[in-house]
Amino acid sequence: MSHSPIHIIGGGLAGSEAAWQCASMGVPVILHEMRPVKKTDAHQTDGLAELVCSNSFRSDDKDYNAVGVLHEEMRICNSLIIGEGDKAAVPAGGALAVDRDVFSSGVTKALEEHPLITIEREEIAGLPPEEWQSVIIATGPLTSTPLAEAIQKLGGEDELAFFDAIAPIIHKESINFDIAWFQSRYDKEGPAGTGADYINCPMERDEYDGFINTLLDSEKTEFKEWEKNTPYFEGCMPIEVMASRGHDTLRFGPMKPVGLTDPRTGKRPWAVVQLRQDNKLGTLYNMVGFQTKMKYGAQTQTFRMIPGLENAEFLRLGGIHRNTFINSPKLLDKHLRMKAAPHIRFAGQITGCEGYVESAAVGLIAGRFAASQILGQDIGAPAETTAMGALLNHITGGGNADTFQPMNVNFGLFPPLELTPEQKKGLKGKEKGRARKKAMAGRALNDIKIWNSASAQMKAA
Repeated sequence: MSHSPIHIIGGGLAGSEAAWQCASMGVPVILHEMRPVKKTDAHQTDGLAELVCSNSFRSDDKDYNAVGVLHEEMRICNSLIIGEGDKAAVPAGGALAVDRDVFSSGVTKALEEHPLITIEREEIAGLPPEEWQSVIIATGPLTSTPLAEAIQKLGGEDELAFFDAIAPIIHKESINFDIAWFQSRYDKEGPAGTGADYINCPMERDEYDGFINTLLDSEKTEFKEWEKNTPYFEGCMPIEVMASRGHDTLRFGPMKPVGLTDPRTGKRPWAVVQLRQDNKLGTLYNMVGFQTKMKYGAQTQTFRMIPGLENAEFLRLGGIHRNTFINSPKLLDKHLRMKAAPHIRFAGQITGCEGYVESAAVGLIAGRFAASQILGQDIGAPAETTAMGALLNHITGGGNADTFQPMNVNFGLFPPLELTPEQKKGLKGKEKGRARKKAMAGRALNDIKIWNSASAQMKAA
């Protein structure tokens, strides 16, 4: 039986995952990616699923961390993004971080070689043609202006936007290891890790004070008039904006020294800057949590004040770009379809989920929704007890439409779960919270297997 193709606009993580899921169900896909025909302000290549802000997919702990649960759910659901992420993994403590180039190349190769996927390099400058029966818009934070304006007009809602910042990347050979050392917090091991996966640059109190003062006084990027009222997303705050909230904010945030011991002194430093491996070769490291809007000259001057980075050579300095998303609780139904145009679905960051993994997960769900509809079958949403279901529920109505903001997956989105008296027995304080998280994680993974089994049976004849 011949089926009409599903048109997917955007070849980022969500669009790539959606295309893979549709094709895996036997439904043909045309994936439209505007790069390199039209470039963005943040991307540097024309590869599919290019990572821009960071190379980290965050925690891979499937027992006690919600994003780790999401990783495992996606593995169960044959996720292309997590599958290629595992192949491209680099040491990152308890996190899953990847070599950007290896990861993007793997995703691109898999999609290019799939017989049911056609990749068209072109900009869709406005709403898709009416003859496209099924469309997924997964254009992410850098949606082209003509398409964004068309979506805004169709939805009848004002565009919502926030800034997203990029952290610098440093050549490892330029780091002074007479000062810096390798260690993960609490020596924690993770996927591809050893427990000594981060480069740590320590600061004593006077060094920290001087650094903060210089950071606050540094020359910043001037925003255009239309950008000035755009709020930042709390989960990706520029380092200097965090510092402006209080002198010790960074010392209790990305520069916290907990779980680390300076081998030169045998003591915990006053503050620590951590760098995480950015490529398989281990030649490049990015500054964890150091997204910034400082001008380039100010960045090199300020960051070379950090002990161990006096002679740092930067592959890429930090930057900043505007992110856009729709008010999904108002505009989308429970199957990610636009209420005003049900043949159009949305996926990824444009829906108001935040984070690489979350974006890909919503792409996975959207792809299965679209393919099952083409096949004339009804696939229910993943249970709200799962990480994917909880995220989907937040986007499509669980979030408050009047105050809707981007959201990372977290256990607060899951339905509550009370431990049984037997499970509580002998537990004290925080132990109960950890036990509850583990129980919620176990419930999620059991329930996603049920959804995956049902949807996996829906294949084109």
